[in-house]
Amino acid sequence: MDKQDLQLAAQTILTVNMKFQSGEKAIFVADIPKPEDWMGSFTLLNKLIQRAVITRQIYDQAKELFPDCQIDFLVFATTGQNGTEPPHEVAVKLLDYDVVLLMTSYSLTHTDACLNACMKGARVASMPNFEEGIFLPGGPMLADYEVICKITNQWADKMTTCIQVHILTSIGTDLTFSIEGREGESEHGLYHHKGEWGNLPAGEACIAPVEGTANGRLVVPSGWYMDLKDDMVLEFNNGYVTSLMGGGEVGNRFRNLFRFGEEEFRHRRNCAELGIGTNPNAKNAKNVLEAEKILGTIHIAVGDSSHMHGMTVSDIHEDFIIPDPVVYFDRKKVMGI
Repeated sequence: MDKQDLQLAAQTILTVNMKFQSGEKAIFVADIPKPEDWMGSFTLLNKLIQRAVITRQIYDQAKELFPDCQIDFLVFATTGQNGTEPPHEVAVKLLDYDVVLLMTSYSLTHTDACLNACMKGARVASMPNFEEGIFLPGGPMLADYEVICKITNQWADKMTTCIQVHILTSIGTDLTFSIEGREGESEHGLYHHKGEWGNLPAGEACIAPVEGTANGRLVVPSGWYMDLKDDMVLEFNNGYVTSLMGGGEVGNRFRNLFRFGEEEFRHRRNCAELGIGTNPNAKNAKNVLEAEKILGTIHIAVGDSSHMHGMTVSDIHEDFIIPDPVVYFDRKKVMGI
């Protein structure tokens, strides 16, 4: 990214998305490789480093743009897993700011650290595993967020009044669950009031399914999760993943993570979220942060739902994007052909 792109990124995040005001305090947060990461995948290592460097560069531009504000930069050793809590000292540090920007490789969105900062009054944006393309012309960060807000709020309202969801795809997904009594959330990208939070780039309506109600099959197509080269099939029974087939190396990672047969890890297999993408500029299917915002897609998450009005506490939260779905709310088709 050149300086002009970095300036636009800083300006957009702080003024459009976060409504940063004179005299406020903001912090940019990045994660960096642990010692053992240096002996792992070079591709992963390089991405971790590049993401932290871009965060630092955007921070530098923010300092220039807002000289009358306190803007800080914080790095910590990566957790290595989406939804895992950061070190205690990081969580405490976040409580001191009006605006918190979590530009990490592994998501802190569904963590107590994020929730507690919001409860203290911070406006929080989480950008896990972001890529520089989101900031470039035509990218999802430069979408019309007033339009996104309107569309996303409409979906969230529909979710709130719905009882039963049924999802189908041409490659085999056939999944049902209840969202009765749950509240739809709108991650619209305009986090202007105390305690508001969500992803950037934004553009999704989401809700936590009722625990124990998910049944059926979810087929994640190849190319719709990072490094996923073969379709991955998750079977749900009474709310939990009970088997996972295919997926190649990605599938192996999740089989290891889910620890089938071990009750103490059942929380990782919980059907945790239904999300609906609403950002017309989102295009990149291989980057989950962007892919789950693609207009016309949905995503199903497993693991923690407690940070979105669900009941399951877990140390993971993983999203699986489903393109071209047919979706029914209470037997009425609301998406798809």
